[in-house]
Amino acid sequence: MPTLKTTLAAFATAAVLGVPATASAEDYTIGVSIPSATHGWAGGLNFHAEEAKKRLEKLYPNVSITIATASNPGEQANDLEDLVALRHIDALVVLPFESGPLTDPVRRVKQEGVFVTVVDRGLTENGIQDLYVAGNNQEMGRVSGKYIRERLEDEGKIVVLRGLPTVVDDQRVEGFQSALEGSNIEILDMQHANWNRDDGFEVMQDFLSRFDDIDAVWAQDDDTALGVIEAVRQAEREDELFIVGGAGMKDIIKRVMEGDDLVPVDVLYPPAMIATAMDLTVQHFMSNGPVLGEYILASPLITQDNAEQYYHPDSPF
Repeated sequence: MPTLKTTLAAFATAAVLGVPATASAEDYTIGVSIPSATHGWAGGLNFHAEEAKKRLEKLYPNVSITIATASNPGEQANDLEDLVALRHIDALVVLPFESGPLTDPVRRVKQEGVFVTVVDRGLTENGIQDLYVAGNNQEMGRVSGKYIRERLEDEGKIVVLRGLPTVVDDQRVEGFQSALEGSNIEILDMQHANWNRDDGFEVMQDFLSRFDDIDAVWAQDDDTALGVIEAVRQAEREDELFIVGGAGMKDIIKRVMEGDDLVPVDVLYPPAMIATAMDLTVQHFMSNGPVLGEYILASPLITQDNAEQYYHPDSPF
């Protein structure tokens, strides 16, 4: 199965320039099924999905896109049934609320002859989707660890706030630890903060009470990082350490743009990946080339020099 890395360039160029890759007389209906805006990253996901819908429907008048949001796996499974039965979709772009409960519902959609694009949270069974679009979790951890290692010049004491106990979190931590191998950086403790601002605040409060010497914090997630920032400021220890989060939240990127010493960088894991998935799914019908396989987004380090290109002030995230 070919990968998108060899076929994407022409499609991406056409989408960016607002020029259809090919003309088509057929009409196509695309369903997009995503979680509701229950937290910051998901809010950004919803924003970028709506923006992509408007852009693609304007660019391709023969394409109609329906977005369905769900607050739990059962609701999302029902949404998938409706998209097939009522909307008669030709393609599905789905970011599963949870991988396990959505695997069978997505399989049933595929069995109806629908082109399936899965985003971010993979299904528990391989071979169902035609296209997979996601961030690079291991690379996100590795880039974070590399920055911390270089900034501390191979020596220091750090704490780590993990996400939810999932494969995604494991991959990020694995990449992070691999970047620190061979250094004299000591991880004082790791605790799950569930990619949550309140939990990040509580976990960081605990770290600050137990450790007098902390040189850096890997928060892994920008929602978590906001909780960490508040805990550090309440403890009046802003001058002792720096924080590395991740995702690309506009509030964090703005701090990076402004040269905030407490948050000098961020690492991208963009909710805008849903727009990439929608673009590529449309190109399956509009282009003459295959759009199949996997497309894994990069996880660049966001610094003061390049932060402006990742800043979306109108996004809720």
